[in-house]
Amino acid sequence: MIYLRLIWSYLKIGFFGFGGGYAMLALIENEIVGPGWITERMFTDIVAISQMTPGPIGINSATYIGYVAPAASSPALSSPVFGILGSLLCTLVVVLPSFLLVRYIGHYIAKHRDNPYLKGVFAGLRPVVIGLIASAALLLMNSANFGSVPADVVKSVSLAAVALALTLFTKIHPIALIAAAGFVGWLIF
Repeated sequence: MIYLRLIWSYLKIGFFGFGGGYAMLALIENEIVGPGWITERMFTDIVAISQMTPGPIGINSATYIGYVAPAASSPALSSPVFGILGSLLCTLVVVLPSFLLVRYIGHYIAKHRDNPYLKGVFAGLRPVVIGLIASAALLLMNSANFGSVPADVVKSVSLAAVALALTLFTKIHPIALIAAAGFVGWLIF
C-alpha cells in the first residue's frame, strides 16, 4: 500500500536527514524519485517551490509528495481525499523523528554539552553535513534545471553565474534578485 511505503520513506528521511533541508535533498530524491512517485523534473520544481513558500524544505516537499504520490501509484487513488491523507501522513511522519529526538535526547545533550565525546560526535557531523549540502548542489545541476541543448546550458550557467556574482558583490535584496532572475529567465527561455 502506498501509504505504508510513504511512511517508511519519510521515517528514513526524518531519522537520517541531518543538516537541514539541503542536506536532506539527496535522500529525499533517492526515496521519492526512485520508486517513480514523481519525475526528476517534478523534484526540481518541488525544490524551487519549497524555497518560495514558508517553512522548511523537508516539510514542504513531504506535504506535496504526499499529495501526488497516491495518484501516481494508482489511478484509483486520484481523488483529492487520498492526496490530503498522503500529505498529512508524510508531513507528520517527517517531523516525528525530530520531535522525538528533541523531546527525549535534547535534555541529555544540553546537560552534557561539555562532554568531550559528545563534542566529538558533533565535530564529526559537521563535515558530513557540508558534504551533503554540496551533494544537493550537484544533484540540482541536471538537465531538468540547466537544459540539455548546449545553448540552453550556456544561458543557464551564465544566469547562475550572474546571480552568484550579484549575491556576493552587491547588496541587492534576495527577493529582488529572485524576481529579476525569474523575469530574465522568462525573457531568454
